Amino acid sequence: MYGYFDYEHPLFRPPSEAHSLIFQITLGCSRNRCTFCGMYKGKPFHVRPVADIHTEIESIPPAHRPHIQRIFLADGDALIYPQKGLLEILDALDRTFPRLTRIGVYASPASLAGKTAEELAALRERKLRILYCGLESGDDATLLAIDKGYTSGEMLAFCRKAQSAGIKLSVTAILGLAGAERSREHARATAEWISTLSPEYFSLLTLFYRHNDDFLRGIVPLTRGGILEEACELLRHLAPHRTILRSNHVSNFLQLAGSYPKDRQILIAQVESAIARARNHPEWYDEIPDYREEIY
Repeated sequence: MYGYFDYEHPLFRPPSEAHSLIFQITLGCSRNRCTFCGMYKGKPFHVRPVADIHTEIESIPPAHRPHIQRIFLADGDALIYPQKGLLEILDALDRTFPRLTRIGVYASPASLAGKTAEELAALRERKLRILYCGLESGDDATLLAIDKGYTSGEMLAFCRKAQSAGIKLSVTAILGLAGAERSREHARATAEWISTLSPEYFSLLTLFYRHNDDFLRGIVPLTRGGILEEACELLRHLAPHRTILRSNHVSNFLQLAGSYPKDRQILIAQVESAIARARNHPEWYDEIPDYREEIY
């Protein structure tokens, strides 16, 4: 579908949206201040006009439309789109793609704070069925250090509001984000937050370089062995009611997939096995990863 309209790069989407048709209804990130994140640095945020989105929707040839089942609305904070315009876009998508089953978006704390439960329910009725939310950490000290702008408690309340509207949540946290100093606190607080919310999906990413030099200079980075130890600490304390766990992002060097609580022991055993192997290679504990390696 890339030939029918131009994307403004960089363009990001979750791994689970690999086969989705993507429309950029916003560009950049409405906050763009988190110190660890360089995804949209140099890309000013703005909301694209509804008319432009309509034009792109209509540009998809009729012969292709029945094959579209999932759509992802970019960029980094599409849920911030004003409610009236967002409803118009969702209605247009539903009219145009007869087999459409699900629409997904990234959702920042600010965008969730700005929508009422009733507004979120109205979006769900128009097939907005999943929100991708970056928790980053359940540890408030870490959230303050990265300038997330919200506490873990505030984000928990926002996510519960989305759940009450019947929207599925996919929450991400970042291994290594707190550095060596608060690794244990970061792991345990994140596990507690996820256990309290029990989102449908929980994904682990690993800290890496993308235009965030100042942040990386301000922490003592974890070694690769330290990243594995942090992941194991998190999994041991994780106890959601029912959550699918993934670590399938390109930043991860240990791939995990399972469901909590059913696969808890299997997942922990996989990380413990990786740790045991890593301890046979001193460089995994002596050398700091090259965070300057670009990952796309």
